[in-house]
Amino acid sequence: MNYTIRKIESKDNAAMAKIIRTVFHELDAPKEGTAYADPILDTLSKVYVRPNEIYFVVEVDGEVLGGSGIAPLAGNDANICELQKMYFAPELRGKGIAQVLIEKCLSFAKEAGFDQCYLETLPFMTAAQKLYKKVGFQYTDAPLGCTGHGSCDVFMIKEL
Repeated sequence: MNYTIRKIESKDNAAMAKIIRTVFHELDAPKEGTAYADPILDTLSKVYVRPNEIYFVVEVDGEVLGGSGIAPLAGNDANICELQKMYFAPELRGKGIAQVLIEKCLSFAKEAGFDQCYLETLPFMTAAQKLYKKVGFQYTDAPLGCTGHGSCDVFMIKEL
């Protein structure tokens, strides 16, 4: 599959919001206390604008089919970033693209000067957790920062 990973643009906002919401419906995942309810979901290109944050999308034949971002972990004084809003349309899954995207995000985080990368997910998102472990994330017992995602109760962190 030929694909391009690039920084999000305003024309991609609606596609990424739809993908994220669709995944939540597909998995019958909680809508409150998760990325689904984030007030920024429809304007991602306007959110990831500072030099130490970025959101990448995966494009296939001109269509955005997934993405993920890096931003400083809110409510934390340590030099920790957060892997955020990593979601893919079904046709993109299982092709190794998610690992390429995570590695691109982690490379950006390291270049931006972060020491660790944190993420939160849901317990039944086992395929995602398997990938996170594969790239070096480890489980941690308690949440860090103030993500606003109270329904997410799996916490992972990686040294960069």
